[in-house]
Amino acid sequence: MTLTQESVLISDVMGRDRSVNVFAGFARDVEGVAKRLDDSAANSTVLAPLNSAIDKLPGKPWEDPNEYNALGATVYDGDEGRERARRNIRRFVEAHVVPLSPWGENERRRSLLDGDREIWWEKKDGVMVLQPDGIEIQSVASKVGNGEVWIVKSVRKYT
Repeated sequence: MTLTQESVLISDVMGRDRSVNVFAGFARDVEGVAKRLDDSAANSTVLAPLNSAIDKLPGKPWEDPNEYNALGATVYDGDEGRERARRNIRRFVEAHVVPLSPWGENERRRSLLDGDREIWWEKKDGVMVLQPDGIEIQSVASKVGNGEVWIVKSVRKYT
């Protein structure tokens, strides 16, 4: 069982678990999310994908196949390309942060990502599972003053 550390914030613990340090780095780079995770008045549940889950993606989280199709191989070159990549990372990170904690079982919520669909979690055979995608929640890694960090075994599907 993880004890809640009231005076500690999500921003203090995000990088502690090496198995999710890739996502933690992305979250630190997204200004709005980083501020939220450092705000004691803004509770969140972070759905931090394992490094191995991010590695299994067909492309990098900042890459969008539609952008490659429309703009070609140099889509992320130059200032405009870097801005596209930043926007895609922001969307990726926002899709993995729920602006609520504690988050009750079967409580339907949306992530920080504008236009995201509702998500919820439920226990199946004693295992926490993020729905509707059936993503197993490996553990609740941290419970701190402004929320929780959940380690998830896969990357969320988001629009």
